[in-house]
Amino acid sequence: MPAKEKTLEDTRRFVSMVAEKNGWKLNPDKDFLEDLVSGLNANFNRYGYYLCPCRDGTGEREKDKDIICPCDYNVPDQKEYGHCFCALFFRPDYLDEGGEPQSIPERRPEDLQFQ
Repeated sequence: MPAKEKTLEDTRRFVSMVAEKNGWKLNPDKDFLEDLVSGLNANFNRYGYYLCPCRDGTGEREKDKDIICPCDYNVPDQKEYGHCFCALFFRPDYLDEGGEPQSIPERRPEDLQFQ
């Protein structure tokens, strides 16, 4: 349990700052975005870090470091598919051209996936 729990507003601020800093856009579907924010918030309050809400982690920071948001697979996913695995962060041009979230393959190696 982290020393100080994060509120949903803290987590909304976090994802907005990450998107702005990197020149990304957030998922325009407000309900879906709120589900992702809720998952990130719950994971932070459970583990003490923003574990990807769309993947299973171990709860051990060192083992989960590749899937701490924004995860190591975010940029390659955005380059190839227009958005990250969770569809939280999007390339602006992808959205501007009418791109929609799509199912994309998992890049995380199987030996790192929580079984």
